[in-house]
Amino acid sequence: MQIQLQQGEVLEELFADKKIIQNTELYRFTSDSIILSRFVKGKKNDTVADFCAGSGIVGLHFACLNTHIGSVTLFEMQQSLSEMSARTIAYNGFTNVNAVCCRVQDIGTEYNGAFSLVLCNPPYERGGFENLSYEKAVCRKEITITLKEIVDTAARVLKYGGRFAVINRADRAAELIYLLKQKKLEPKRMQFVSGKSGVKPYLVMVEAVYGGKEGVDVLPTLINSDKCGICGG
Repeated sequence: MQIQLQQGEVLEELFADKKIIQNTELYRFTSDSIILSRFVKGKKNDTVADFCAGSGIVGLHFACLNTHIGSVTLFEMQQSLSEMSARTIAYNGFTNVNAVCCRVQDIGTEYNGAFSLVLCNPPYERGGFENLSYEKAVCRKEITITLKEIVDTAARVLKYGGRFAVINRADRAAELIYLLKQKKLEPKRMQFVSGKSGVKPYLVMVEAVYGGKEGVDVLPTLINSDKCGICGG
C-alpha cells in the first residue's frame, strides 16, 4: 500500500516487514515502549487496550509479537498522534487494531469490563513544560493525566481476572503498587530495568491481575543498554 507522508513524518521499523509512521516534530517512542510490549505475553483471543498510546508503538508491536490475540484498541488523546497511528494501521493492513482519540480518563462506559489486558507506557515525569513543546510535554509529564487516573480507568475497563501491564519510574514503585492494590489490581510479576549491570534501576514494570491473589514474582533486573532505540525486531 502506498502512503502519503505528511510534513516531518518518516517510516521506521516496527517489526519484520511492518513499518510505523513517526513524526520528527512530535514525541517519538523510545525503547521503554518496546520492553513493555515484550514484558507480558498475549493469550489467545485477548482483547487488548493500549493506554496513552501515542503513535501506537506498544499496542502495534504487541500485536506483531502475539498474532493469536483477538484485538487491540489504541487510546490516545492527541488527535495528530491518533490519526498517525490510524494511518500506520491502514498501511500495514492490521485488521484487528483500531485507534480511538480520547483521554484515558474519558474512555466511555461502553468499554467497562471489555478488555482482558491493558498495556500502558504513561507519562511518568512530574513538573512543568520546561523546554518542551506542549505536544511533547504531555507525553512525558503528568500534565493531562495522573497515575491514579490511569490505574482507576484500567480497573474499570478490565474484566475480572484481566491483566494490567504498566511501566514507570523505579522510584515510583511503592506508589504504583499502592494504587494498584487500592483498585484490587494485585501485582503478580515485577521487573526492574537498568541501563547497565551494577547500576541502580531507572524503570519498573508491573503486571497486575484484577481480583488476583497476593504473591508477586520479582524477575531478575533487565539490562536495557539501548535506552533510545527499538531494541531489535
